[in-house]
Amino acid sequence: MTSIGPVGSNISSLHAQVLKRAEAAMNKEPDTGFSDRIGDALKSVADTQTKSAELTKAFEMGTENDLTKVMINQQVSSLGFQMTLNVRNKVLSAYKDIMNMPV
Repeated sequence: MTSIGPVGSNISSLHAQVLKRAEAAMNKEPDTGFSDRIGDALKSVADTQTKSAELTKAFEMGTENDLTKVMINQQVSSLGFQMTLNVRNKVLSAYKDIMNMPV
């Protein structure tokens, strides 16, 4: 028969790791609110658009030689803006639906 010594030590080390993670999760600051998450998402889209504009300008000035990189960044920026616009439209539509509900 094989001994369970190595398995037992693995289980105890896993148990210690789980306890450390649980303590870290309990001591962690609370999650940010909805408005903070929306603000972070909008900032991310704005940063993407700024980066795309900078790369486009650099390509036009001749300092950036990679056209593929410029085009991909433009498309990522465009998709981010379109997604933001669609989310805004959905939120606005939901708000209008709620406001039109009879009381």
